[in-house]
Amino acid sequence: MFDVITFGSATGDIFVKIKEKPSAEIASQFCFNRGDKVETGDWQIFSGGGGANTACTFALQGLKTAYCGITGNDYFGKLNRQALKSRGVDLRFFNEVKSRQTALSVILSSGQNDRLIFVAPGACHFQTEKDIAWPKIKKTKWFYIAPLHHQSCDLLKHLVDFAVEKKIKAALNPSEFQIKNNQGELKQVMAGVDVLLLNLDEASSLAELDKTHEKDIAEKIYSWGAKLVVITKGKEGALIFDGHNFYTAGIFPIEAVERTGAGDAFGSGLVAGLLLKNDIKYAIRLAMANSASCLKEIGAENGLLRKGEVEKWPLLDVKSYAN
Repeated sequence: MFDVITFGSATGDIFVKIKEKPSAEIASQFCFNRGDKVETGDWQIFSGGGGANTACTFALQGLKTAYCGITGNDYFGKLNRQALKSRGVDLRFFNEVKSRQTALSVILSSGQNDRLIFVAPGACHFQTEKDIAWPKIKKTKWFYIAPLHHQSCDLLKHLVDFAVEKKIKAALNPSEFQIKNNQGELKQVMAGVDVLLLNLDEASSLAELDKTHEKDIAEKIYSWGAKLVVITKGKEGALIFDGHNFYTAGIFPIEAVERTGAGDAFGSGLVAGLLLKNDIKYAIRLAMANSASCLKEIGAENGLLRKGEVEKWPLLDVKSYAN
């Protein structure tokens, strides 16, 4: 029996530092002249992707974890396999295929933590229900469904319906692609979702309410059936609503090195906290600490906390009040 099985992308992430120079204006946009040869600083390659990142959090927290996903049979696929294995993730549902390459992200960043991400879809984005060993994945307490893209979006309803049928709890962090293109299906599956994770922009778009009305947003989304609505607000922390109480918390004040993977670290940290202690305030503290620790390292999986390391972080002031 697994504690959690994760679903979602597994990618290669190439981080490239852009040197500031007259030919590259780095402000709200990255601007280059046609034909420019732009000198870069250091570059680094790591594994990444929402399904893989979150699996690493759960395994590092001592939970029995499997990742159900696909990569290409190539360098980046093998990089993912090794990274997952080294962190204790069970790979019995992980496949490498020759028909497609591993998905790839190239993250360009400046000294001001501005970034531009080029994404090349790959094998994980075309996973279908035929790629999943349904009779075997029923032996778990939780599903964690990280953002899905392209053809893999079609898995969402199958996964949530299966979780409901088998009495498996489900956490869902939908992608921007799903929110823009599949809102009807998202609302349809909400009743089978135990934890719904969104950032404020996504939640505002989904609820069709202005971002300044965050409590109304949480209440409206909750009314569609999700049992716990979690809305992250960047530097302003997070808002959580369970139908009876709101919970708010700020962030840990750290200097961010790179932001890639911070959302995955928060979401998986929160669900890990619920699995470990079934205590919402502990779960929020673990989520905030895991996300902050992720921000301190380049590479979405390199700064994730191990079991017990959250105790080295200060207590977090989590406020709660009745609806």
